Amino acid sequence: MSDAQKYVLAVDQGTTSSRAIVFNHSGEIVSVGQLEHEQIFPKAGWVEHDPKEIWDNTREAVAQALSKASLNSSSLAAVGITNQRETTVVWDKNTGEPVYNAIVWQDTRTDKIVKELGGSEGDDKYKSRVGLPLATYFSGPKIKWILDNVEGARAKAEAGDLLFGNTDAWLLWNMTGGVDGGVHATDVTNASRTMLMDLETLSWAEDIAADMGIPTSMLPEIRSSSEVYGNGRQQGLLTDVPISGILGDQQAATFGQACFEVGMAKNTYGTGNFMLLNTGTEPVQSENGLLTTVCYKIGDQKAVYALEGSIAVTGSLIQWLRDNLGIIGSAPEVEDLAKSVDDNGGAYFVPAFSGLFAPHWRSDARGAVVGLTRFVNKGHIARAALEATAFQTREVNDAMNADSGVNLTELKVDGGMVANETLMQFQADILNVDVVKPVVAETTALGAAYAAGIAVGFWEGEQDVIDNWAEDKRWTPSMDDAERDRLFRQWNKAVTKTLDWVDDDVESA
Repeated sequence: MSDAQKYVLAVDQGTTSSRAIVFNHSGEIVSVGQLEHEQIFPKAGWVEHDPKEIWDNTREAVAQALSKASLNSSSLAAVGITNQRETTVVWDKNTGEPVYNAIVWQDTRTDKIVKELGGSEGDDKYKSRVGLPLATYFSGPKIKWILDNVEGARAKAEAGDLLFGNTDAWLLWNMTGGVDGGVHATDVTNASRTMLMDLETLSWAEDIAADMGIPTSMLPEIRSSSEVYGNGRQQGLLTDVPISGILGDQQAATFGQACFEVGMAKNTYGTGNFMLLNTGTEPVQSENGLLTTVCYKIGDQKAVYALEGSIAVTGSLIQWLRDNLGIIGSAPEVEDLAKSVDDNGGAYFVPAFSGLFAPHWRSDARGAVVGLTRFVNKGHIARAALEATAFQTREVNDAMNADSGVNLTELKVDGGMVANETLMQFQADILNVDVVKPVVAETTALGAAYAAGIAVGFWEGEQDVIDNWAEDKRWTPSMDDAERDRLFRQWNKAVTKTLDWVDDDVESA
């Protein structure tokens, strides 16, 4: 079977679901399999997933995708993995059993650990080396929590019996054989989200791991984002297919959006929002609350870096309106409800459900709706919820412009919320730049597929990605400057009302 007749499969292991998507050589979607997994909330601020459920669902999603397209493993040239980053799995290498549920990136239980690690040096203790502030968001403190709190875990870890990975490494290990010779590896983009990798050397910082009490024997081997890590050995579905691409979800979307030049940026609208700006082959340290992260590394080529603005709650706010308040029956209904009013009626919704991420980094913040009057109705609340996504993106964009010295000229967008025309137009208005959506909006899975396909010669390289990218829709700003400034000023005032909410005598979980 020639390359033109073969396909690449991407596993997209996300926060709410696991998907498998088959792509053809033109980068078009052939078929999709998808299963949601349970969101586990043991306490306020705690968010967990069952790693075994994720693995089972991934296998089922792969089976669905291949079955729908009447394909089998011999039809596949390669498999790529993209994943929710920072979500931490620790498992026993001898049994394959997780020692605890996966602790999800949104989880805030490590707040005390983070403060203790910072000590007198504060949140920026490791930032110059790892590109990240000390925050509950990242994997390292989550590993420490598991070792400190799960009975017997630390002794097992020190005996060399436990392995750590974000969900990419958990899936790769299982896909390549698990207890029977599974490959324990991750790529540079995922490693750069642990707080444990030196950005310059792309290797584990053993002294930081020691500070956190994490034996380095637990840590996966760091590899590039595009190389053959091993062949599939599980369940017959992916037998002998090279698994050859791994990118954390936001980096995968950046790759899939063909943001290969310095200054190109994309914004993904998912559970949270993540905006990445390509800064080239040298890491740029942020002075404005952004993260310095690895963007991608293709085989032996130099690593490419990015500045990232991470926003914790955007799409999940719409889920909250649906599931917790019941003011909409399904997520798409929020647009109709928002369009039932002309504006936000003076209401602003700051969804600091798990603190504020970029550019504030305030774990003491909690959500607030402000500016309420008797005039405000559920239409205004729906509109304020949508606008919150655009306002938070504006905050991140302003920080990027300040750090990079280059003003954004257009923003490439992807993710589920880009289907919301009202939001996309408001985003263009509040940023005052064009917002552009590609034909294939599943750019996260597509990026992982490209990385995998490039590694085995299915695609030649970045130029194929650029050639396959096509614009679908463009939103152009139409708001006058005075109105834009007024709205953003009010938003900034609303943000101040969420700060300093968590007191020392309340468990800051």
